[in-house]
Amino acid sequence: MRFSFLSRLFVLTATALGAPLFAAAAPPQEGGSPNVVLITIDTVRADHLGCYGYKLIETPHMDALAADGVRFASAYTAVPVTLPSHSVMLTGTYPMRTGMHDFSGNRLNSSQPTLATLLRARGYATGASLGSAVLDSRFGLNRGFDFYYDHFDFSRLDEKNIDAMMRPGNEVVDHALGWLAGHARKPFLLWVHLYDAHEPYNPPAPYRQRYRTRPYDGGIAFVDAQVGRVVAYLKARGLYDRTLIVLAADHGEGLGDHGEKTHGFFIYDSTLHVPLIFKLPAGSQPHKPVVNEPASLADLLPTILELSGSSRPKELQGRSLAADMSAKAGGDPVEIYAETYMPRLHFNWSELRGIRFRQYHFIDAPRPELYDLSSDPRELNNLYASRRAVANEMRKRLGQFIAQNSPSPGEKTAETTGLDPVLMERLKSLGYVAVSGGGDEVLSDRRLPDPKDRIQVYTLVSDALTDSQRGRYAESLAKLREAEKAEPNSLPVHYLLALNYYHQNDFPASIAEFQVVLKISPSYSLATYYLGLAYAQSGDWENAVATLRRTLELDATNFSAAYNLGAAYVRMGKMDEAEDALRQALKINPDYAQAHEAIGELLLFQGKLDEAIASLRAALEIEPRLAKARAALVKALRAKGLDNEADEELRKAQDGGEKP
Repeated sequence: MRFSFLSRLFVLTATALGAPLFAAAAPPQEGGSPNVVLITIDTVRADHLGCYGYKLIETPHMDALAADGVRFASAYTAVPVTLPSHSVMLTGTYPMRTGMHDFSGNRLNSSQPTLATLLRARGYATGASLGSAVLDSRFGLNRGFDFYYDHFDFSRLDEKNIDAMMRPGNEVVDHALGWLAGHARKPFLLWVHLYDAHEPYNPPAPYRQRYRTRPYDGGIAFVDAQVGRVVAYLKARGLYDRTLIVLAADHGEGLGDHGEKTHGFFIYDSTLHVPLIFKLPAGSQPHKPVVNEPASLADLLPTILELSGSSRPKELQGRSLAADMSAKAGGDPVEIYAETYMPRLHFNWSELRGIRFRQYHFIDAPRPELYDLSSDPRELNNLYASRRAVANEMRKRLGQFIAQNSPSPGEKTAETTGLDPVLMERLKSLGYVAVSGGGDEVLSDRRLPDPKDRIQVYTLVSDALTDSQRGRYAESLAKLREAEKAEPNSLPVHYLLALNYYHQNDFPASIAEFQVVLKISPSYSLATYYLGLAYAQSGDWENAVATLRRTLELDATNFSAAYNLGAAYVRMGKMDEAEDALRQALKINPDYAQAHEAIGELLLFQGKLDEAIASLRAALEIEPRLAKARAALVKALRAKGLDNEADEELRKAQDGGEKP
């Protein structure tokens, strides 16, 4: 008997469920606390909105919010990467405290107060609708939300492509307003995350045509329309006046400035300077239309708490911006921190950390940088050599800021940072969690390459990844081989080479490259997993089993590895071991329809009809369109003499358009 699951070595999780869209009418609200709507717009530079002076775009809805509220002219992200930047916004703390420096493997500490946990404790209904899988609940930002619409359909095999997994803004808003329709009786927190301005810049019509030569702007214009839908809904339901609306971008976009096309690699203003707008509830104190004092996204949570009348927990590190919004004069100058660990974690180049104070921006790197923003806003003239006294003072401020906002040595544990223990040990080996104190003049790791000297390699690798994701494997391989000349021991270069060969079915070449990757990083679980699949595709079942077992040692949550381990055991004729592995996949992910199907087929082959029928029905309950599971179920039912039930299953298959 042939087992249909043997050919499926790539597995997807359960698909998303929809949400209702609108209720008929908004009931009167209980209590006196203002509603809070947080709209985060991904990858939007401040200088590409109309209200920030950009003349080549139409953003009437965000411009109207700014005109009706307070616009911060000088707001900055602490990290130009989506997940850690949102962690900063939702916790009011810096990455040194949370450990959320990147998006790979991090999870927010379960004891960390968040905007949602704090407002829910005050009786707020809390809902969120997300536009990208990089904010999936696996990363912990769902804490405190009664409703968290992520529901992205992706598997571990797509984690290399996680940043490209998005939901259109119109769908995000549909689900957000659908939830709000049933939860507006009491004060609510609604978070809406819009991802459409993110690369690859593919806005829908009519924005694609209107901004044909500037598709990035087209994505922003589409985002603006979705913001308008949220505002229109609030106004139509009589909720606008008593709602605090906060609109912020998580980071900007390089667009070629400093050689950076996208974001995350450098910490210049092109990716740090973000729009930040507060539309205050009716009856608020007089406020400035524009605030010029600098602000950090870490200040967002403390500000919302003050404006909503909530107390401030001691864990917060940002400051409230309410005083800056008042009609009074501005306060003392503040320091604005930024970092990126992408070069360190993904390429083993130096991280970058910087601080902004008064007119100066200092970036600590193997070759440090100092810019006078008052005369050089584009940060083109590095003054480090000519203004060493200023640079040394700025470095001191940076060191003190890091020390003041870092956990004490006793707190540097996986539980405190939210990092899993295996990842924590890996980061320790990189020196990742060894935060320097105020007296340390060297804050970056100067033993490692300066990212400024590797931008060409980074661009080659990024372009190669884009080619690979679009199936242009030959082009991707050519770019990676060019990058390899400059970085012969680069883990991402060899990893992407291995993936390209795998997708081209060149399994011997893929195996060789994955072996290079694991020589560089022996505990890289995803590379280990793919190596196991490559062995399986080559028919090397012994090595496939050993490697997939090693994958599960490195990552006990990888249900796909357990599933494929079961498939490998079947090919070796080890049916008991196969069943154990498949049941392990179900223990990890009980809703894994393909594993139920595979167990059902295995049990059917062994003549265990009742158990087979139960497993196959479970598979179809989760995923009714599994045609081969239905065919196996029909066969099992006929073997039991249950012809009427078998005929009913065939009718279901025909009604569903299946071809058993």
